[in-house]
Amino acid sequence: MKRLHPSLLLISISILAYQIILMYTFSITQWYHFASMVISIALLGFGASGTVIALARTWLLKHGEFVCSLSMVCSGIMMMLALPLMQADLFRFDSHLVLFEPHHVLSLVLTYLLLFTPFFFGALSIGLIFVKEVKQIGSLYFANLIGSGIGGVFTVGLSSLLFVQQLFVVSASVAIVAGLLSMPRQNKRPIIVVVVLGLGVIGVIGVKLPPLQLSQYKSLSKSLLPPQSKIVSSEPTSHGLLQVVSSPTLRYAPGLSLSYQKEVPRQETVFNNGDRYGAIIAWSRRDTNHLLDFTTLALPYAIRQPARVLDLFAATGISTAHALTHGARSVTAVEPHTGVIDLIRHECAPLTDSLFHHPLVTVSNLDPRTHLMKDTSHYDLIQLPLIDAFGGTMGLFALKEQYGMTKEAMREMWNRLNAEGMISISTWMDFPLRNPIKALATIAEVLEEEGIVELSNHIMAVRSWGTVTFVVSRSRFNPDEIAAAREFCSSMLFDPALLPDIATRERVLHNAMTDDTFFILIDFILSGHREIVLDRYDFDIRPATDERPFFSQFLRWRTIPHLREVYGDQAFPFLEIGYLVVVVTALQLLVISFLLIVLPLLKIGWRGRHKGWTLFYFGALGAGFMFVEIVLINRFTLYFGQPIHAAAAVLSGLLVCAGIGSYASARFAPTPKNLRTTTLVVVALLLAYAFFLMPFLEATLSLPFGLKILTALAFIAPLGFVMGIPFPLGLRFLGGRSEAQLPWAWGINGCLSVVGTALALIAAVELGFVLVTIIAAGLYGLASLSNTIPRWSRQP
Repeated sequence: MKRLHPSLLLISISILAYQIILMYTFSITQWYHFASMVISIALLGFGASGTVIALARTWLLKHGEFVCSLSMVCSGIMMMLALPLMQADLFRFDSHLVLFEPHHVLSLVLTYLLLFTPFFFGALSIGLIFVKEVKQIGSLYFANLIGSGIGGVFTVGLSSLLFVQQLFVVSASVAIVAGLLSMPRQNKRPIIVVVVLGLGVIGVIGVKLPPLQLSQYKSLSKSLLPPQSKIVSSEPTSHGLLQVVSSPTLRYAPGLSLSYQKEVPRQETVFNNGDRYGAIIAWSRRDTNHLLDFTTLALPYAIRQPARVLDLFAATGISTAHALTHGARSVTAVEPHTGVIDLIRHECAPLTDSLFHHPLVTVSNLDPRTHLMKDTSHYDLIQLPLIDAFGGTMGLFALKEQYGMTKEAMREMWNRLNAEGMISISTWMDFPLRNPIKALATIAEVLEEEGIVELSNHIMAVRSWGTVTFVVSRSRFNPDEIAAAREFCSSMLFDPALLPDIATRERVLHNAMTDDTFFILIDFILSGHREIVLDRYDFDIRPATDERPFFSQFLRWRTIPHLREVYGDQAFPFLEIGYLVVVVTALQLLVISFLLIVLPLLKIGWRGRHKGWTLFYFGALGAGFMFVEIVLINRFTLYFGQPIHAAAAVLSGLLVCAGIGSYASARFAPTPKNLRTTTLVVVALLLAYAFFLMPFLEATLSLPFGLKILTALAFIAPLGFVMGIPFPLGLRFLGGRSEAQLPWAWGINGCLSVVGTALALIAAVELGFVLVTIIAAGLYGLASLSNTIPRWSRQP
């Protein structure tokens, strides 16, 4: 084939770029946990293309150059067409409604198929190159995986410069150029026609790129419903699409006191990827009071006068301004989103009196966990942002890694407090109760582990009609502070929920509740009978940990029948819809992968020897590789502080290193001994990573971003290199003994890869990352074990 390696490199860049672009797209239109679905769809395309090659091998090899070039161009065209089509009514689904309305389920399936086609055509061209030029498989596989690695880095780099729609243009154009490079000497005309068509499609769509249609339940969608609401600015950033909305109805005053007599001022609001990020509240250095003074969030300032304040997830600086208003002499505002910091520093500086340029304010552009690991200062107050949202989030953040709300994060905050320092945590009062109970359980367990015996003397809580604020003190609350808390509640018409000497009657003086469940639960949490509540409650309220950092995951499978009975079949899913949608998606992908990969292979039959070995070896490799990939993405989310960056780093690093390993596999003879050895080396590395990766990442969390990238690559490289060897080595082993099994090897590996992606995420939620890594090691162990069974691995 003409210019084989460059065209393979470019189509690989395009496909991986398209994969990450779709992750960005779903982060904006739905929520970012569809990233695992995107990975599954990509693998589905590769698996189905392998099946097609198996079914039409003779014809495809005869017309290989023509089909290869045409497939690359078609991949680019479908990438571009996917942008407007996925916004069309036929394909547009809402993740909130897939459990309730059948047409949304159909639209979701059609979306799979639509997004699957670019991967299918791209993978078809790659597969044909591999099959037709099998003698160069080492260097070709190397070019393929190196291109994939470049595609990840390339896309992340462009994400802060171009809007998502523009990234579709880039990836589609690269695919078409790849097709031009691989164009055969003969029969060029049809391909040139298709290339011209593709460029026309890019031109027509690119002239007026269609806007992304967000879920109607996204915060941004709801904020734009009132008349005169509009987006006043929109900017792509490395953390997502940053937008500012102006609306006459937008007001931010969480759980505002019923004693507040003034009009709540109109505010512009910042959104990131369609989710509310923070309000922009006017503030002046001459202000003597703040809107938050009339919320429960003011509790720490009502009982003490903190001089040094650490504001974690400062966002638009509301809490930072609140601290300055109360006389703080030093405020460290920790905000990971560079775009938000720039917005407050520049465009919003007149409105906020140059808040982020204030001489008493230090802005730290780090992830809060990174800052806590790096910081050696001690504070009088560490404040966290308000948890959850008014009315709840329907469990859409169930699979969001919230490393700032784990026990380890709480312990790091505790260790950064002065002798009389405080931690302030506020949350909306959700019904049924979940967030405030889980927050308190986290506080209680950390304090007990730190040697605090009388928890009630160190924890105070105040409740309004909509929010509750917990203040945790390193020292015991004294009588004056307890009296000040009561005075604060009286003046603001709030109710104390936890005080060292609280009386039952004062808990509902101003804000009635339907029953006393909340008080029973929080009393149990602080008592010696906490485990009873944690075990028997209908929702999972055990504290999140770095091992299972899903603070907003409350679903318990064993209590689903009871929850359906209490809330009804229609209402129950809305409580924890996020996790349920992921499970439904996994089941759908399982069915589709069987229909598109395994079922067509039945036409050619499963003949010949080594059937058992093919099933166990390639199936275990497919599932095991994806388990490792998903675990590493989640682990490095803490490290980089951003899931898309973590996904790009892991996908790029793992694929590049696996490509190098594949290239090196040509040096090994395809014998059962070598197959056993390489898979056992993977097992050994995975077991080591299971127990030592996280401590090492935590120890290097405070490194500069550039060094973090090098550290991540250094950790990924050995594992990726070795994981790149078993698959091509296995194909060579099978090809020399039972060539009829090669299509099945490709298909089984593809099918188990698709399923493994979804199962890995579910397993991580239920079991934790260490156990998922051990399961991955077990899968590679199974692949190794298959080479010890004599009748499967014997020489012909």
